[in-house]
Amino acid sequence: MTENKCKEPLGIKMAAARAVESLLPTKSKNLYNKRYEEFKKWCASKTVQEYTENVMLAYFEEKQQGFSPSSLWSLYSMLKATILVKKNIDISRFPKLIAFIKRQNDGYKPKKSKVLTREEMDRFLIDAPNDKYLLSKVVLTLGVAGACRGNELCTSKITDVRDVGDMLVVNIRDTKTNVDRTFTIVNNDRSNLNFVELCRKYMSLRKPNTNHDRFFVYYKDNKCTVQPIGKNFFGKLPRQIATFLNLSDAYFYTGHCFRRSSASLLADAGAGADVSALKRHGGWRSATVAEGYVENSLNNKIQTAEKILIGHEQGTSTVNANSSTSANVAIKEIRGEHVAPIINLHNCENCIINVNIAK
Repeated sequence: MTENKCKEPLGIKMAAARAVESLLPTKSKNLYNKRYEEFKKWCASKTVQEYTENVMLAYFEEKQQGFSPSSLWSLYSMLKATILVKKNIDISRFPKLIAFIKRQNDGYKPKKSKVLTREEMDRFLIDAPNDKYLLSKVVLTLGVAGACRGNELCTSKITDVRDVGDMLVVNIRDTKTNVDRTFTIVNNDRSNLNFVELCRKYMSLRKPNTNHDRFFVYYKDNKCTVQPIGKNFFGKLPRQIATFLNLSDAYFYTGHCFRRSSASLLADAGAGADVSALKRHGGWRSATVAEGYVENSLNNKIQTAEKILIGHEQGTSTVNANSSTSANVAIKEIRGEHVAPIINLHNCENCIINVNIAK
């Protein structure tokens, strides 16, 4: 009996090829293909015919000498996707390879951008003259309020910032994780900083003949140009702010400073700043990064210590007063600031408060 073999129509094959090709991320497709071509050249130089686990181990063993562990994982991720698309080989089934890459994290401490404190932000926004730093102030305000990446600020459009009276509503659409975010700009009653008016002033200087819709354009001497700002500007701006404030190690305030500062400030705020809130705020898919900010929050550590060592229940007026004060004092002492603490009392009735001032 002759077996009937069904041949796939050409249209089906072409459609399937397009579907497979779409498995690579659109934004990073060129980089993925570049890494794959580098791997192919290495294989050709070693006369490799098949992509076995030993081949992958040898390649990554060579690469780990010049790559940080995080970059090695990134390389693995790109090759995993491209080899699956091009050769239908799933390297995630290579347990020794994954174990080898994991091992590279032992003892590794990644270099992270330094963060700006709320006091440092306020000082820059108040002290820096508008004729030179208005643009920088607006970038700082939006960047920290929305935990924005440099590319997200660069690609923001004028229609993404809406003035709704007492606040500004900002939409971030072109995100790394393809998850749209929305945040608001409100005023700071604590320090009398009018964030909304600051942004309005910059927006009002936009030239009517600007022939593009990018939100950020260059600014100098109280005037805006029509030229949109490139992404390199946003990467260098935190260092310029740190330099203005005479902060030590200004070089370590990188383009990720605004995003890290935003998450750190939210985590240190205490109430409501849990992992879920941080994930929503920064648009992180994984809880790992958000958990790191909560775990490293000094405010969170102080409250935990009080629960363990003192036995207070979170939410009582005693803990609200003591936690807020002790957290502020501890944070300022770590930063080398010697100032009198500010005591905040909440939900207190029929209280007698004794204040002893030691000279």
